[in-house]
Amino acid sequence: MAAKPPAGDPVQDAPEVGPPQQAAAGLPAVAHSLRHAQRQMGVRRTALTLLRVNQKDGFDCPGCAWPEPDKRHAAEFCENGAKAVAEEATLRRVTPEFFAAHPVADLATRSGYWLGQQGRLTSPMLLDEGAERYEPITWDRAFALIAEELGALGSPDEAVFYTSGRTSNEAAFLYQLFAREFGTNNLPDCSNMCHESSGSALTETLGVGKGSVLLDDLYQADLIIVAGQNPGTNHPRMLSALEKAKANGARIITVNPLPEAGLERFKNPQTARGLARGGTPLTDLFLQVRLGGDQALFRLLNRLVLETDGAVDEEFVREHTHGFAEFAAAARETDWEQTLRATGLARADIERALEMVLASRRTIVCWAMGLTQHKHAVPTIREVVNFLLLRGNVGRPGAGVCPVRGHSNVQGDRTMGIFERPAPEFLDALQREFDFAPPREHGLDVVRAIRALRDGQAKVFFAMGGNFVAATPDTEVTEAAVRRARLTVHVSTKLNRSHAVTGARALILPTLGRTERDTQASGDQFVTVEDSMGMVHASRGRLEPASARLLSEPAIVCRLARRVLGERSRTPWEEFERDYGRVRDRIARVIPGFEDFNARVSKPGGFALPHGPRDERRFPTATGKANFTAAPVEFPHLPEGRLLLQTLRSHDQYNTTIYGLDDRYRGIKNGRRVVLVHPEDARERGLADGSYVDLVSEWRDGVERRADGFRVVHYPTARGCAAAYYPETNVLVPLDATADTSNTPASKSVVVRLEQTPPV
Repeated sequence: MAAKPPAGDPVQDAPEVGPPQQAAAGLPAVAHSLRHAQRQMGVRRTALTLLRVNQKDGFDCPGCAWPEPDKRHAAEFCENGAKAVAEEATLRRVTPEFFAAHPVADLATRSGYWLGQQGRLTSPMLLDEGAERYEPITWDRAFALIAEELGALGSPDEAVFYTSGRTSNEAAFLYQLFAREFGTNNLPDCSNMCHESSGSALTETLGVGKGSVLLDDLYQADLIIVAGQNPGTNHPRMLSALEKAKANGARIITVNPLPEAGLERFKNPQTARGLARGGTPLTDLFLQVRLGGDQALFRLLNRLVLETDGAVDEEFVREHTHGFAEFAAAARETDWEQTLRATGLARADIERALEMVLASRRTIVCWAMGLTQHKHAVPTIREVVNFLLLRGNVGRPGAGVCPVRGHSNVQGDRTMGIFERPAPEFLDALQREFDFAPPREHGLDVVRAIRALRDGQAKVFFAMGGNFVAATPDTEVTEAAVRRARLTVHVSTKLNRSHAVTGARALILPTLGRTERDTQASGDQFVTVEDSMGMVHASRGRLEPASARLLSEPAIVCRLARRVLGERSRTPWEEFERDYGRVRDRIARVIPGFEDFNARVSKPGGFALPHGPRDERRFPTATGKANFTAAPVEFPHLPEGRLLLQTLRSHDQYNTTIYGLDDRYRGIKNGRRVVLVHPEDARERGLADGSYVDLVSEWRDGVERRADGFRVVHYPTARGCAAAYYPETNVLVPLDATADTSNTPASKSVVVRLEQTPPV
């Protein structure tokens, strides 16, 4: 199977390549932010909009989920946040006339970048069965069509209700409530593809599937380990927190296959001092680990801590943990030679890391998809927990686990019940509050939903936001699966690839964005979100909607529920659409931690959700304590002549949204089909810098998955490893190559061979 570059738009196939940078942000970040924003919004709209981003009386950035400090700058946003806002608040419009001029076959040839640059969707659109073009449809007719298709299903479980991470708490709660009243737990979401491994590991070991630290903990830490994460591109405001931690005396260890500019040096664009001094060096020790070697590294560090007199917090281990003896026995068997082979590190580097660990009383480990998207991702994160438990670094100020989430409310969506495997206690609360019997059988996650569509077991696919076909693995399999559906529905603000890959019939339902005023029958509304550290706060848009025909996500769900469920539902859907405060009243009665929700969220800055391990060293696990684990150490074993590929973002991108064609920090300009390879690995294969290759993945099913026409870039990645951007390389990730337990696609450990070709 091959994925070729989309034709028909000005994406360049000859990228320009220069040296990677050694510092992030600074004046170039300011200039890029303003240039991009003004190009999309104009000068006046840029000023009015950006000054409200992440403010206590403003709107939450539609980009990442990094929390805001209590004291905020007037410009409380990063470069990619400014781009995310500009893409939503753009003055460009996609009207029915656009669809008349562009049949779906034409849209399918366009790149994701081109599609996103067309602007905001303005009208509900229908692609009828056998039609070549989307045509306008009324909202009433759109809801009737969805009700017709859902009503024709043999079982509610033949419908899939997907959720993106930018959906508000109120919309997410209503959405899961509708799906469960309809009769299914088929509620896959983007968590299935990113931090599901974190949730699985943390729930088992600590009893709460979320991070245990708040922003102030970072400022109090002695040591911060950043593993498998690139905050300079993916969570740039985290760099400000790391800078403050450094000023307070913290040291930072970076564990990553690629050197990343943001973790080398940060030029804080909000401080003249930061710019004048050339920025703040952040990383004290860079451990350039091979892909998938993190579990082996933490296991060896644990063995070394165990062997050091006085290093273990014996009182904490005795009073608050379970399973220590089994874990310690496994850790003491750890082999230096195997660890060096798995990690690619030098012994001296690991010994230096140990010195820093032992010198720290308060340690935080932060991670992202570099840890979560491997077959052995869950055991890896369990090993991180072991590492912290050994020295009592959970439930102590300045210490704990810090999985850094992506989308701005992906964590909140899960809190609201967007989960295919809901807890019985949650379903019991729904039943008491809304007087219906929720389904109890587990539903479909993302990978299982694709299989169900592929096999004809799912017939209606409804997406609340996101770009499903571009975000998911095994692109050709996924697209073929989606095309088998009877109906596909996408609630969206902008065009994306998923609108061109449709079922027999397809609907596009345009919705309000975070930046826009949401006025319902009771007046102007606000919504709420939960950040990566469990803080819940309000978000209020102020811009006039991009079109008079837009509906908010809560309104879309409420109207759909009324049409589909009819009189069988006792839920006051009309009341919920009229006043979101009524939704929050019900959330407060269903979900622990949200008591007196409306009053608490009305306070500037919002409130923190309770977290037993952090707040009182209470661990709601099966044992009632924090659990040590002793999984076997795993790491990828490469066949001769192959490389291990990780998919990643460029700096001009957020998830599947492509803002531009440059990756400034990595020295890539005007192109995306590049593969980063260590110079020695490239020379061993006879690949000069600038040569072209096809990427071919190899997996046990024997299917050839191919991505054509990638420029080789000699780059200082770890030996034996390579990197390339997604979604272009999602075609290489087998649908069934997933993490044990979490079922997350293993997108960071794809075995590939490079076949040299002439330039495209």
